[in-house]
Amino acid sequence: MDTGKMIQSVLYGLGTIYVIAALFSLLFSLLLRFTSLQENEIGYGITIISFIAIFFGGMIAGGKGKEKGWFLGVLTGLSYTLLNFLFQYLGFDAFFSMEQMVYYTLFIITAMIGGIIGVNSIGNRSKDG
Repeated sequence: MDTGKMIQSVLYGLGTIYVIAALFSLLFSLLLRFTSLQENEIGYGITIISFIAIFFGGMIAGGKGKEKGWFLGVLTGLSYTLLNFLFQYLGFDAFFSMEQMVYYTLFIITAMIGGIIGVNSIGNRSKDG
C-alpha cells in the first residue's frame, strides 16, 4: 500500500470520528439545554458514543485502504490520540491523566478492531463488484 493511500484512509477515518463526535455533541448539548438532564447523568452515554465513533472511524479507514486494516486502525487511533493530546496540552497546558491514558489506549485498540472489520467487510465489497 502506498503512503498516499494510507494517509487518505486515515484522514477519512479521522473525519468520520470527528463528524460523529460533532453530531452527538450537538445532540447532547440540546438535551442538556432543553431537558432536565444533568451532565453527570450522560457520562456513560458519551463514553459509549466515543467508542462507537472510534470504531466506525477505524472501520472506514480500513475499508478505504482495503488492506492492512489493523495498521490503518492503529494509525487512525494514534492520530486521534495525538490530535486530542495536542489540543489538551497546547490549549489547557495539561498532560493526559492516568484515566485518559487508559481510555486512549482502548480507543486505539477499538480503532484497530474497526480497521480489521472494515477491510474484511467494506474493502471486499468493492473487489467483488
